[in-house]
Amino acid sequence: MQTKRPAAVALAGALCLAATACGASPSPTAKAAAGTSAPGYPVTLKNCGATTTYTKAPSRVVVMNGASVAEVSSLLALGLGDRIVANQQSYGRSEVPGRAAAIKELPTGHITLNDAYDIPREAMLGLAPDLVLSTTSYGFDAKNGFATRADLTTVGANSYISPGGCDQDTSHMTIDDSYQLLRDLGKIFNVGGRAEKLITESRERISGISAKVKSEKKPNVMVVFSNMSMGGNDFSSIAAHGIWNDILDKAGANNAFASTSKSTFADLSKEKVAAEQVDALVVISYNDPNPEAYARKLLKEFPQWPAAKNERSLVLSDSIYLGPSNDLAVEKIAKLLHPNAS
Repeated sequence: MQTKRPAAVALAGALCLAATACGASPSPTAKAAAGTSAPGYPVTLKNCGATTTYTKAPSRVVVMNGASVAEVSSLLALGLGDRIVANQQSYGRSEVPGRAAAIKELPTGHITLNDAYDIPREAMLGLAPDLVLSTTSYGFDAKNGFATRADLTTVGANSYISPGGCDQDTSHMTIDDSYQLLRDLGKIFNVGGRAEKLITESRERISGISAKVKSEKKPNVMVVFSNMSMGGNDFSSIAAHGIWNDILDKAGANNAFASTSKSTFADLSKEKVAAEQVDALVVISYNDPNPEAYARKLLKEFPQWPAAKNERSLVLSDSIYLGPSNDLAVEKIAKLLHPNAS
């Protein structure tokens, strides 16, 4: 059964972001607050046109849905799950052992969600947060029924939009944006050492894999969301540009459908999909109870693909999105395509 979601939600989060640099720097506001700041503070971030100052580590964090797990997974990876008072993010599974269960156990705030499956304005303000994380600027748009960044300041809350979420164009996102998210959260919560350790380990792991597959021929890979409809054609959730292309490249692969669209997703007919050479299939699971069945269905539907002839497919979830686990996606794809090299 095909899963249909509001287009705004799918494009605000299933795309799941790209890149805006958010650096820490002192400001007059920060200096003024220094006298009442906790050790290691104040910290000031410039984020998507707003300047936010932190005088202590946030303790009442709200994580908006945005069809993402980038933010909640990054908080958990940094050991900050106890700061979350309401989380709306979940993919239902993860490449990281125990992460899906850890996300499921987080408090939700018992919120009645709006039509976009996210937290409406009054409910958000009623949570009395001191930090709200949104995948994109969509989550702070009054037209969508959400509390704005200005609204949040009236209850003493800072707000943060993840890298690439400023203009919601995720087509240029890379793995470096995942590192930026970790680095920014490290600054906000004064756990920069933990963030840099995660970044260094990920970089080293990816570099090692890339070095092993560098001389191998790059297969053409189709990346598609499992049972998701986001357009008018038979295949409207094919990943064309974004962080997955960086992941594919580092795993020794090409995106088979990169040339079919200039935006993040391609919306294609069955005939167009059939005409492409697909050497391997990567299905992205977003709250689908059986994405493996969808992968088998596609291979059966297109028996002419080398992927079907070689039964070469893989299901991924959070590791291929923005977040702290891109190295796992690189590793799993490299093993699928280059078992002897990886």
